[in-house]
Amino acid sequence: MDVKDKKAAFLFPGQGAQYRGMGLDFYEKSEKARELFSLCSEVVGLDMKTALETTDDEALKRTDVSQPAITLVNLAAAAFLGERGVHPAAAAGFSLGEYAALAAAGVVTAAECFRLVTERGKAMQQAADDLGHGANAPGMAAVIGLSPEKIAELLAEWQIEELFAANINSKKQTVVSGAASALAQVEPLFKAAGARRCIRLAVAGPFHSPLMAGAVEQFKPFLESAAFSDPCIALYSNVTGALITSGAEAKSLALWQMVSPVQWVAEERALIESGGFDIALETGPGAVLAGLWRDMESSIPCLAAGTIQAIDAQGAAV
Repeated sequence: MDVKDKKAAFLFPGQGAQYRGMGLDFYEKSEKARELFSLCSEVVGLDMKTALETTDDEALKRTDVSQPAITLVNLAAAAFLGERGVHPAAAAGFSLGEYAALAAAGVVTAAECFRLVTERGKAMQQAADDLGHGANAPGMAAVIGLSPEKIAELLAEWQIEELFAANINSKKQTVVSGAASALAQVEPLFKAAGARRCIRLAVAGPFHSPLMAGAVEQFKPFLESAAFSDPCIALYSNVTGALITSGAEAKSLALWQMVSPVQWVAEERALIESGGFDIALETGPGAVLAGLWRDMESSIPCLAAGTIQAIDAQGAAV
């Protein structure tokens, strides 16, 4: 399939997709990617190329590290695709990935995007650290094999404190956020209720839940000072699952996204029903979003585009 002949929606992954060495192929082959590495390094105050070469998986999991790193790789993948003649007709991002989508849609500049995710990462890491460390650290778990409706029903029945539905990923998968004790308590309950698996995610906190309220307060001044423009392409929201119509709306939603569930199923449905594109590209590390997209059973394919090898395999080679 030659993606250069297709109208594409760029889907940007979020935390949990990170791995050591991600994005370095773009750095080696793309001038625009190298410019983004330099810009991100300047904003973060860290040599991002060296960081991605040397940071181990445990350190990379920290949200204050992973947020700028993943955003950099997301935007580097988009820049490389642009060099190959592939540009987005629509954009959406999963959780953190929404910031790369904001940049791709022209709502924020790349520099502003890096500044925001850096401060967002610091705020979220501080909030997570305040909630516990080590075995007591809060986190997230993917519950596979139960519908979102069933999980909502079970959570309402069990009334477990400090446990929340956080990411509505697909009709077969929902991610819950919570305190360490709440996650330990609920995992066997989900399995007894018919879940095939419960998988702890490689993230540093109970994201997209009310437990991150402290992060909202810390991040709010940085977000309020940022310049947001109206989207220049179709852009979709995690909070509402719907089209974002203005820069002012995007800024408001960016704040509440930190404590609101990611409505990814609704977002995918809105994208598909828009009819504005005929291929989706997972523009960043991993292939999680392509898997979730398959659960929608759409005739529109979602293809990996997070490495040069994957992009070449999709027909975007020069």
